[in-house]
Amino acid sequence: MSSSGGEFMVTMRRKEVVAAMLPMQKHWLPLSNLDLLLPPIDVAVFFCYKKPRGSASGGDDFTFGSMVRVLKEAMAQALVPYYAFAGEILSNSLGEAELLCNNRGVDFLEAYADVKLQDLNLYNPDESIEGKLAPTRKHGVLSVQVTELKCGGIVVACTFDHRIADAYSTNMFLVSWAEMAQSKPLSVIPSFRRSLLNPRHPGSYALSLDHMYVPISALPPPKVPQPGADPLISRLYYVTAEKLSLLQTLATSKSSSYKRTKLESLSAFLWKIVAKSAHMENANQKICKMSVVVDGRKRLSSGDEDMTTAMASYFGNVLSFPFGEKIVNDLKEKPLSWVGDEVHDFLEAAMTKEHFLGLIDWVEAHRPEPAALNMCCSGNSDGPGFMVSSGQRFPVTKVDFGWGKPALGSYHFPWGAEVGYVMPMPSPTVDGDWVVYMHLLKAQIELIETEAADIFSPLTADHLNLLNAD
Repeated sequence: MSSSGGEFMVTMRRKEVVAAMLPMQKHWLPLSNLDLLLPPIDVAVFFCYKKPRGSASGGDDFTFGSMVRVLKEAMAQALVPYYAFAGEILSNSLGEAELLCNNRGVDFLEAYADVKLQDLNLYNPDESIEGKLAPTRKHGVLSVQVTELKCGGIVVACTFDHRIADAYSTNMFLVSWAEMAQSKPLSVIPSFRRSLLNPRHPGSYALSLDHMYVPISALPPPKVPQPGADPLISRLYYVTAEKLSLLQTLATSKSSSYKRTKLESLSAFLWKIVAKSAHMENANQKICKMSVVVDGRKRLSSGDEDMTTAMASYFGNVLSFPFGEKIVNDLKEKPLSWVGDEVHDFLEAAMTKEHFLGLIDWVEAHRPEPAALNMCCSGNSDGPGFMVSSGQRFPVTKVDFGWGKPALGSYHFPWGAEVGYVMPMPSPTVDGDWVVYMHLLKAQIELIETEAADIFSPLTADHLNLLNAD
């Protein structure tokens, strides 16, 4: 095994299916219009735990076997209210995806990895997580893998179908799973009330949505992969609160009445660097796109107390993907405060109830034909593009199954699109610091590490207090 923690063996020990502990009446659950905007892509999330020092009851130390039993029993309990994760996705007569809630269950894998937690190369999840510690979902909606490490620590990883759940929904499930493991009452009961996202009659939407989304029939032919093309790679970085505060200051123009948010500031900074990575002719004409994912739960509530309560527990996708497109040279040459204003402006348009109601109506007007996000479509952009999704609500410290809080929790999303993906999440060790997942072109990563090494530090065991993990 190399010291990088990449070259290690993973041995699968056992596979079984964990179903909800209570019988369920088989039924169909339609996907909402906002679910239907998502393509069939999988998202992984993983948690690393140090070797437990003792059981919660003060008895013998936790063993891998006892931890697995806790996880399985809690999973069987959590799947009762979160029955969508125990179902299967099938196509209906219109060709649209629909969820069969049949308690098929969750594939649950047990494995052993010949590596210590402190030696895992977490900076490079392509090497340490992908295909090793995160399961490949083959059946159902959710798959789980629990891996024992050489030091006695464990990694708990889940892979789920994005068409059924966004990160907000998955976070609810993860917290509930942990609460069940510790015999705590659930802090939230998920709601599958699809009528909350019903289209209006007659429908109405802004013409700008025709630019944001494209019906599949209107897509250009896919690009032919070029030999030697720059690959997309995944990396994890650590960013301190001090550096985020600096970016905020630089991204806020003197004329602005409000300070740019940390997410707007980080997004603006990365937009400049990604534009700079575009070595192309006519950079004064070609564009670079960036999307920032917006959760619509609070926007749809719009001050209504009952709707606020209902949307807070809603399980499913409630996302929009507004994007900005700017000339490459403008992004490269203008100050960060100008880019920060541009990010704020395109985001502001999607921060309204009407935007989400219009998006629901837009999907209704185009059903059953699927749609794709414009900025992700091949051939429609001659410059680089990427997407930023805020993971600031990622409840990493709450995913405690009884043997301590995670040393690290992170999403992992090498999604297969031609554009990159970035997700900042809270540090598990220092309040205000961030762990940032990036899935970008290799050349873009290299430029970030060259020009922003003082901002983005490759994630190490030291950041996570893992040097004495065993």
